[in-house]
Amino acid sequence: MGKSGVGEAKAFGKVLSEKPANAKGLQRSLGLIWCPLKGLRCKDLRDNVFLFTFMQESGKRKALDDGPWKFNNDLMVMADLIQIRNFIHGVNTILRYIASASSVSNFYGQDAIQAAHVDQWLEYAPLILSGSEFEAACSFLDGYLASRTFLVGYGLSIADIVVWSNLTGTGQRWESLRKSKKYQSLVRWFNSVAADYAGALDEVTSAYVGRRGIGKSPAPSLKEKMPGLKENTSGHQIDLPGAKVGEVCVRFAPEPSGYLHIGHAKAALLNKYFAERYNGRLIVRFDDTNPSKESNEFVENVLKDIETLGVKYDVVTYTSDYFPKLMEMAESLIKQGKAYVDDTPKEQMRSGRMDGVESKCRNSTVEENLSLWNEMVNGTKRGTQCCVRGKLDMQDPNKSLRDPVYYRCNPDPHHRVGSKYKVYPTYDFACPFVDALEGVTHVLRSSEYHDRNAQYYRVLQDMGLRRVEIYEFSRLNMVYTVLSKRKLLYPEEPFVRILLRHKKYEGAEKKATTFANRIWLEYADASVISVGEEVTLMDWGNAIIREIKTDNGTITQLVGELHLEGSVKMTKLKLTWLPDIEDLVSLSLVDFDYLINKKKLEEDENFLDNLNPCTRHEALALGDPNMRNVKQGEVIQLERKGYYRCDVPFVRSSKPIVLFSIPDGRQKSTSIGSGA
Repeated sequence: MGKSGVGEAKAFGKVLSEKPANAKGLQRSLGLIWCPLKGLRCKDLRDNVFLFTFMQESGKRKALDDGPWKFNNDLMVMADLIQIRNFIHGVNTILRYIASASSVSNFYGQDAIQAAHVDQWLEYAPLILSGSEFEAACSFLDGYLASRTFLVGYGLSIADIVVWSNLTGTGQRWESLRKSKKYQSLVRWFNSVAADYAGALDEVTSAYVGRRGIGKSPAPSLKEKMPGLKENTSGHQIDLPGAKVGEVCVRFAPEPSGYLHIGHAKAALLNKYFAERYNGRLIVRFDDTNPSKESNEFVENVLKDIETLGVKYDVVTYTSDYFPKLMEMAESLIKQGKAYVDDTPKEQMRSGRMDGVESKCRNSTVEENLSLWNEMVNGTKRGTQCCVRGKLDMQDPNKSLRDPVYYRCNPDPHHRVGSKYKVYPTYDFACPFVDALEGVTHVLRSSEYHDRNAQYYRVLQDMGLRRVEIYEFSRLNMVYTVLSKRKLLYPEEPFVRILLRHKKYEGAEKKATTFANRIWLEYADASVISVGEEVTLMDWGNAIIREIKTDNGTITQLVGELHLEGSVKMTKLKLTWLPDIEDLVSLSLVDFDYLINKKKLEEDENFLDNLNPCTRHEALALGDPNMRNVKQGEVIQLERKGYYRCDVPFVRSSKPIVLFSIPDGRQKSTSIGSGA
């Protein structure tokens, strides 16, 4: 590398000597990306880096030496010497330059649209290297490659190389998945690229990619760059791109159309994390744009659920606060020719978007569009037949950009503003607008919506608003249940409101013990005891069983004597017991089973066909008198059974105390016995 400030450079790297075996259509060696990759691993990349790119015409190896370079007829070198410090910066910028400068067919796509797709993959690729995002990234890639041979177009591009290298860079984690049958389309693509371009890719990755992959070069810690950044003591640190301490603003935007979903908990907690980490602001905004499904009841319960999660926010806002400005923006876009009013029937419109067929209304005049817009605003019969669509690109391979709907008519009264409006914005239109107006700097979105990121940025661009950065995270997936609010219409599992009942408890208080000459044992324990056997009564001592009384084969009584000097280590059975006294309390022990009987449903499966017919199991039991003092919400330990949270405390002797079992993540517990 050249010294800082000096226009000297030391050329490093080498040109690959052989073309990869079976390199279909690859006319240049992958030596094209050799030097940049090596340069990106250098410590002083940020100081004074010179980029050398070169291509190989012949099969001979040629080294690049210091000083004046000598080129002969055997080697044609593209000797663009670029001082990055004064021209280009960043991994993706360098990779784009390499791809566009190359004469390799399809290396940067065949046209502008494919080049844009390559750009999208370069931005997406670093997600593969994020431990928390790896699984979601593999799942997304697998679905995308189900009917494709390459990521972009019909030939190898730099997008394939970067994604392939990053998968390789994850090491054993990818190798384990590769050997499984979980992501067959992704593995098929990976193996195909590896087979066709093995020589060059293996050499590049072994020398320069290592465990880090491409697109994730070493950088100074965020703490070094940002004094005042709060340290995360958990050992796991996640940083927002481009974030500045004291300037970050994030938002959690649930719809007030149901109880807060457990699937939303991850988004809420991540927003909380970043707001605290950067000394920023957290906005809770209710996306109340569908009056048919929303109510104040859900608003109140969502706020309670947010409190349950321990999320502290700065302000609560509503999308409905911005309805007047949103309508002004919609009308402005119509006047600019960036939106139009469409009366195409719903199903025909959906089909047209899938097939890339433009609506007959797309070329209506501004005057015609404004006339129909007024019909919509007034809620006339003609207006209710229409919607407002953005005029984006009906031919874009990303279908979210094919003229999405911005506004719809809805005659239902709104839970906050009543019947004032007859038209309401869609999520796709309202969110980027309100994000920009409220000063949001980073939007946290699940990676399952990755394809809609381009739409979000395009809408902001057409509106003339500032850019809001999107940070993607993997979706929270759970097994043996469904998380869709469309399928879960009742306030039961798996909503945040029940999280408090299923919280793991680390310890419990002590209890007072009453000793008596008559005690209760669980029948399951009594049935395995033999005459003459010595057993341990927990919290008391040993006893020797002298007699077992039965009635028609059913055990009715055990007779024994204490042997307190006996060794606890020598007994096989350690038994829980209760004294036979009048102060024992009645218990109802409740255990919950899986919501569905399959670990994961396939896309085409109806969850109603897989419902578990019985998800709540209840058994009556007896408890010791100490349990009269247990309060609602408190956690107690029932020895040899586990932890329970009190749902209904003691009221009177005739009404049982209700205890909910707290799952421990292991196999289901044994059936509940008659004593406790």
